[in-house]
Amino acid sequence: MIGTWVSILPPLIAIVMVLVTKRVLLSLGSGILTAALLVASFGPVDTLKNIWSALTVSFWDGGALNTYNIFIMVFILFLGIITAFVSLSGGSRAFAEWAVRRIKTRRGAKLLTIILGILIFVDDYFNALAVGQIARPITDKHKISRAKLAYFIDSTSAPICVVSPISSWGAFLIGQLALILGTTAAVNYSPLSAFLMMAPMNFYVIATLAMVFFFAWTNIDFFEMKKHEDRAQKTGELFDPEKEIPGQLKEDFPEHGYGHVRDLIAPIVTLIVATLGMMVWTGYRASDSLSIWAIFENTDVPLSLVTGGTIGTILAAILYIAQMGRNETASYTLVGKAFTTGIKAMMPAILILVLAWGLTHLIGILETGPFLSSVVEQSNIPVNFLPVIMFVLAGLMAFSTGTSWGSFGILLPIAGTIMTNAAPELLLPALSAVLAGAVFGDHCSPISDTTILSSTGAGSNHIDHVATQLPYALMAATVATIGYLILGVTGSVWIGLVVVILLIIALFAFWTSRNKRVVEQPTVVE
Repeated sequence: MIGTWVSILPPLIAIVMVLVTKRVLLSLGSGILTAALLVASFGPVDTLKNIWSALTVSFWDGGALNTYNIFIMVFILFLGIITAFVSLSGGSRAFAEWAVRRIKTRRGAKLLTIILGILIFVDDYFNALAVGQIARPITDKHKISRAKLAYFIDSTSAPICVVSPISSWGAFLIGQLALILGTTAAVNYSPLSAFLMMAPMNFYVIATLAMVFFFAWTNIDFFEMKKHEDRAQKTGELFDPEKEIPGQLKEDFPEHGYGHVRDLIAPIVTLIVATLGMMVWTGYRASDSLSIWAIFENTDVPLSLVTGGTIGTILAAILYIAQMGRNETASYTLVGKAFTTGIKAMMPAILILVLAWGLTHLIGILETGPFLSSVVEQSNIPVNFLPVIMFVLAGLMAFSTGTSWGSFGILLPIAGTIMTNAAPELLLPALSAVLAGAVFGDHCSPISDTTILSSTGAGSNHIDHVATQLPYALMAATVATIGYLILGVTGSVWIGLVVVILLIIALFAFWTSRNKRVVEQPTVVE
């Protein structure tokens, strides 16, 4: 069953159940049970061992603590605690009032979120959670739905990281390119120059970012997203109160007027600066080099996140405690309550992550990714169609496994080997198509950790985020698919890019025209 078509059943079952039942934990649990049965060949004892392994791999892996995942979870908990202290001190309220006086339109609030998402590009996890903390008070005041906020966060985290050389993604990918390019004499690019040349070939990222700015500038929305936006504007409900919202504080803290903008800005800025500083320090220690590329290639992102989270949490607590002398509602009892409230708010996200990581672990044992890639390797597909095939395959793989990095690791060497032997001139387009497809699949997958963290950062129900983002991701992917098809047929990156740009412009014109007709349509009074 390992490495066969059966290996796609666990992620397929989990994804279908998520879309049908809207219950994430139940769906992930079903996927884990299916995978555990398949790995154990339906043996009951081995199945139980596999389930236990899936549930504990986030904490203990390979005979040692899984510090990578543990630090990510601790960082999430710290963000919950910071959120609680910022609310307790009145910082959220003060910042929202300050921001609304300066950012007076919904368009401005949406564009600010996108700009923050682009500027905080060093890591997708960090981006998803930090941008949400800063933007949420502003978007809440302007009645922008949490689903829309999650879409903006998710669509400016991985898409920016995957084309930015100074990021955890960029460092990893440049390292992968070094291995691929080092095995062939057919091309003479350096890994860094190859990475930079691949950026304009990432048609999905181009389409996604263009659409993000379009939907921020206009009030146009479709499908489920329109329902969420209409409800937010008409009723003020930013999310469905009947659904679980990760990161949403459930305790009511005393209201007071002693909060300042610094009570929110100082902890978040400190968190960002401390995290970036720690990333540079750990990268320098590991590489013993002052090269920015070497630093980001060797940086310890989880340790940096948890260090920044610790410092940010301490400062947030100090700022609240400093109000004790003048704020009659302040007390040390509420300090303890802030810690417990912040942790409880983030526990749904932690549980989803633990199950998603567990399912990914079992999918790895089943070799779902290698099976999908072998289908392409064994088929006699004309070489000109390989860029578009790689895009679709990477999308399917990332969607099924919930990990874009896993898709990179499997498909980049395969694409590199095939293209260097068959068509070296299409090597970089094919590699770029892998990157684009993996980000697309990651955007659509309800079991993706970055999708989960985007929901958490925005304070959106996870399934609402998946359902509202999916149509937009599919539209961007359709444009990218056509672009890669044209690129392969013509052999020209620039023709493919021009086609992508023209398709995007045509879509925007169509959507604008359609929206104008709907707005101008007279209301029939009975």
